Amino acid sequence: MTENENNPTEPAKRELKVDALRDEIREPVKTFAEKLTAALGDNLQSITIIGSSLTKDFSPGQSDINTVLVLGRQTLDSLKSIAGMAKSMSKKKLAVPLLMTPDYIERSRDVFGIEFLDFQLTHQTILGSDPFTSLTFAKADVRLQCERELKATLIRLRQGYIASAGNRKLVRDMLISAVSGLVPLLRAMLWLKDIDRPQRAEPVFTKAGSEFSIKTEFLIAARKWRYEKIRPQENEITAAFESIYKTVEQLALIVDKLEV
Repeated sequence: MTENENNPTEPAKRELKVDALRDEIREPVKTFAEKLTAALGDNLQSITIIGSSLTKDFSPGQSDINTVLVLGRQTLDSLKSIAGMAKSMSKKKLAVPLLMTPDYIERSRDVFGIEFLDFQLTHQTILGSDPFTSLTFAKADVRLQCERELKATLIRLRQGYIASAGNRKLVRDMLISAVSGLVPLLRAMLWLKDIDRPQRAEPVFTKAGSEFSIKTEFLIAARKWRYEKIRPQENEITAAFESIYKTVEQLALIVDKLEV
């Protein structure tokens, strides 16, 4: 008779698969996962690490550790339990997790194809069943989302530039945010053309530059501003804004005409 058979009220302990994670994130992820399993019990179906913490783009102390939690059901009690961990999560650079249910994932493939494709490319499930590997997507849905997101980026760039009132730091931060958002978009556009997608950001820019004939100099530069704490001069900011805006405009036109 097993220990759980002796005590039927004791839930079966599920294995955490964290050994393959990089050293810098293994312990904080393990501690977070243990707290989650204790707080959420059987309602927690899986924990998946996504994003740069699994690639060479990860910058210790700067990059966030991003996770997706799949729950059997969304409840206020679950939100309260996770909210109680917020301070300790922040100290360990654990971003607020994305909460999903299996039904939500299945019914969102047509509207969140860009995001799910990115999760599918770079993820590691450390508890439960992998929720992303078997997902499929319609190219027409992904193309439409790419077009919508690129055109929305153009609106944000225009409004952000006006709202910045010429503040160099605000424009810099807006460009950093826009460039970060372009990485999964460019991966999705490469996927639409059946081209292999790099996991790291800079190779994504390089490959997209070659495939779509776009300038990537300032895309790469703006990303470095964030991680290397570079303070560009006003003339660099102006040149970067003009180049990045034109690139996004060009990409929106390309994806608008893309046949899938």
